[in-house]
Amino acid sequence: MPEKKDGPIRPTDDEARTLGRGLLDGARFAALAVMEPGTSMPMVTRVAMGTTPQGAPLTLISTLSGHTTALSDNPACSLLVGEPGEKGDPLTHPRLTLQCSAEFLTGAAAQNTEMRQHYLQAHPKAKLYIDFADFRFVAFRVLRGYLNGGFGRAFHLTPADLGL
Repeated sequence: MPEKKDGPIRPTDDEARTLGRGLLDGARFAALAVMEPGTSMPMVTRVAMGTTPQGAPLTLISTLSGHTTALSDNPACSLLVGEPGEKGDPLTHPRLTLQCSAEFLTGAAAQNTEMRQHYLQAHPKAKLYIDFADFRFVAFRVLRGYLNGGFGRAFHLTPADLGL
C-alpha cells in the first residue's frame, strides 16, 4: 500500500493551536453532521454551540429533532465552526472541522444546574426553552481536528492541541 502523505498539511505550531482554540471558544453556532438512521446518508444541521466549563464543545438540543435520533443511533459526528468575514473570499477565512463522539448528559437540561448556568452565560436567549422537558445537553468528545487557516494554512489538530 502506498505511503500516506499529508500533502499541503503544515506541522502544527502554537499559532495553529491558538487559532483552533479561538475558533472553538468563539463559536456561537456550528454545522453538525450526523448519519441519518435507516439511510446512513449524511445529514447536516445548524446547532447552537457553546463549551463545557472544561472547554469541550457542547450543544443543547431537543429530543424531538432528527439529529438527536441520529446521535442516539450513532454518536460519531462532525462539527464545523468558523464563519466567513463580511469582506473577501469566504475560502480565505479560517474554519475548524472536528470529528467527535457525542455524549448525552444525563437528565433534562434543567436538571444540570451547573451546565445550565454556564450555557446561559453564552446563550442568554436559550432561557426561553432550556427548561423544556425535551431539551438535553450534548457534549462532544473531540477525536481530531482539521484547521484550515486560509489558503495554504492547513493543520491537523489533536484534542491536546485544543486543550482538551
